[in-house]
Amino acid sequence: MRPTPPRQAVILAGGRGTRLQPLTLTRPKPMVVFHGKPFLEYIVEMLRDQGIERILMLLGYLPGVITDHFGDGSRLGVSIEYDITDPDDLTAHRVLHAADRIDETFLLLYCDNYWPMRLDDMWARFVASGADGQVTVYANEDRFSKDSVIVGPDGFVDVFDRTRTTPGLKGIEISYAILRKSAVLPLLPTDRQELFEQAVYPALARAHRLGAYWSGHRYYSVGNLDRLPVTDEFLARRPAILLDRDGVLNARAPRAEYVRRAQDLRPLPGAAQAVGRLTRAGYRVIVVSNQAGIGRGVMTEADLAAVNDRLRAEVAQAGGRIDAIYHCPHDWDAGCACRKPAPGMLFQAQRDWHLDLTRTLFVGDDPRDAEAARAAGCPFQMVGPGRSLADIVDRALGAPLQETGT
Repeated sequence: MRPTPPRQAVILAGGRGTRLQPLTLTRPKPMVVFHGKPFLEYIVEMLRDQGIERILMLLGYLPGVITDHFGDGSRLGVSIEYDITDPDDLTAHRVLHAADRIDETFLLLYCDNYWPMRLDDMWARFVASGADGQVTVYANEDRFSKDSVIVGPDGFVDVFDRTRTTPGLKGIEISYAILRKSAVLPLLPTDRQELFEQAVYPALARAHRLGAYWSGHRYYSVGNLDRLPVTDEFLARRPAILLDRDGVLNARAPRAEYVRRAQDLRPLPGAAQAVGRLTRAGYRVIVVSNQAGIGRGVMTEADLAAVNDRLRAEVAQAGGRIDAIYHCPHDWDAGCACRKPAPGMLFQAQRDWHLDLTRTLFVGDDPRDAEAARAAGCPFQMVGPGRSLADIVDRALGAPLQETGT
């Protein structure tokens, strides 16, 4: 029988949240409100949408604030249960206390991190690895926080260091862990003052039993007051769309040639008008484009800037706005992380604009665009003969792209 992804999530949500005071004087930290609902509700909704059916919340501090809000979970389409221990107990004890209520294979989350997970993809990696546990690791290219792991070339965690002092650390463990209970429970101490991740992850790493699911998509946190502004912007969920340039907005040059001069740009029929409709509907429009002509020496950054300025002007005449243009200047075989089908430009746009890529459509005209979208977790649509950007905006996406007049 083919193994199926976990259907239970266990959320560690018992701490006092002292770094969020005074906000946490009257509520646990995951109950801080963004845009009309608590942070934890966004997590629950994402879990539900990813196929999680049952959630076990491990509580301690002010548990009634959480239980009163969520109840049995039926309002949100899931089943929610609670296990309550002392507010000063640490997370290893919370898991041990609830062990009889935890499935053999389960998903473990910290209550203060939101990361747009793709459970099916995570599960495929976990099954293929044969590991006893798998943690999600943020690549941390932007130095968002201090690194905490070393991941080997085989995709297994070689070092987990919660103190973040070991030389050579690269990547941040952010939970969203798939775990086998039978491998975890023997590692949990009876000491109430031990952290789960400190008790379990170094031991699994030493045994070469802890896989890593690597992601360039930033996570968003309520771990301290400094993180709240960007988390607020992320959870505002302003709509955005990612577009390839050549072949989507303007005609492609012949293979191995490039649009090198502004006067050579030929906007595709209806493309500028489609961007105008997106802009008026409140969408951010972001372009991501391979431009190997720079790396090959047949055009310059200044040439590209002039072409892009012409494109922006054409779009502006139609009432639209291109909010950002990202390009990879490297040659075809440079091995960089930004040239599509690599997802580097999409992740850069995500970090700069606080996008949720799982909710952000990418429109391209090439299989490499589709591969980049898949690697980044974006929904994707392809333009081609008989199907233009205007067609996608008008018909395929339907209601989400209808103009609102704002």
